[in-house]
Amino acid sequence: MLRAFFFFYMNIFVASLSYNTKVDTLRRAFEEYGEVSSAKIVTDRDTGKSKGFGFVEMPDDQAGQSAIDALNQSSLDGRNIVVKVALPKA
Repeated sequence: MLRAFFFFYMNIFVASLSYNTKVDTLRRAFEEYGEVSSAKIVTDRDTGKSKGFGFVEMPDDQAGQSAIDALNQSSLDGRNIVVKVALPKA
């Protein structure tokens, strides 16, 4: 018998990132509020440069919401970032 286990993570969208922000910096900002299962900064496929936004996944919804509340409109690498729950792809 095959059993499927589904783990749901809060997927968080982070916008207005500095083009110089590194994944480690993004991860550390969110780890102050709980465990981070992944952090990613979206890059241009041709140039490899940051597009100024990314995603963070946190396994604990409560910690994720705390991070959103605390980090939205806060400064990270000299930019006021926008942080909200990511919408699923259409």
